[in-house]
Amino acid sequence: MSETDTDSTEKPALLGRVLFGSGLVALAVRNLTNLDGRVAYADAKGVPEAETLVPAGSGLLLGGGLRISVWKAPKLSASAVAAFLIGVTPLMHDFWAVDEEERGAELTSFLQNITLLGAALAFFGRAREE
Repeated sequence: MSETDTDSTEKPALLGRVLFGSGLVALAVRNLTNLDGRVAYADAKGVPEAETLVPAGSGLLLGGGLRISVWKAPKLSASAVAAFLIGVTPLMHDFWAVDEEERGAELTSFLQNITLLGAALAFFGRAREE
């Protein structure tokens, strides 16, 4: 193994997976425990079929986060997380389309989701190497 190669069981890789995955699981659980509120917010943002898409999206986060943490079906899991973030981020955190009072909070959420998307893509790339 070269200096740049890492084993997915090494502590930094394991710790990164568990931190990323547990954060996604926590977000999914928050969505699911306040489902009515999350659906209402999505409706207000113009998301079609919000009563179906919000729980489905939360399921993608939950399953993706759990499976990335334990490195089971990592390509599928990272893809599910990426799909969720690609679909949700521009619709729900449209900082460019809100008034000045809301812009800062929406920009922060947008950037956080972009950061999570980057991590999901990195995990997908790592899984493809295996």
